[in-house]
Amino acid sequence: MSFDVQKIRRESMRWHLLNALDKARPLGALDTLLLDVMRALYPDTTPQELHVQLDYLQERKLVEITKRPDGHWHAKLDRLGIDIVEYTIDCQAGIARPEKYWN
Repeated sequence: MSFDVQKIRRESMRWHLLNALDKARPLGALDTLLLDVMRALYPDTTPQELHVQLDYLQERKLVEITKRPDGHWHAKLDRLGIDIVEYTIDCQAGIARPEKYWN
């Protein structure tokens, strides 16, 4: 049995970003704050890696991103992102959302 460590990292990072943005509702958060959160979990996280995962979540219509003139990104959960975090809809592959174990 082999593990794809990079795949696990990507999918877990996406879940943690959704959770962080849920805590930042309704305002959302700048990428600098999200980078600090990700570095608490993955100390070697780069701004580019963060932006790649945020872009993925935006493509999935889970977050809205505003790319500011100063180069920073501001992200906030979209309606579907909220539903994913609140376990009201199914979560497709690509995001390491834990199984719901409570009622």
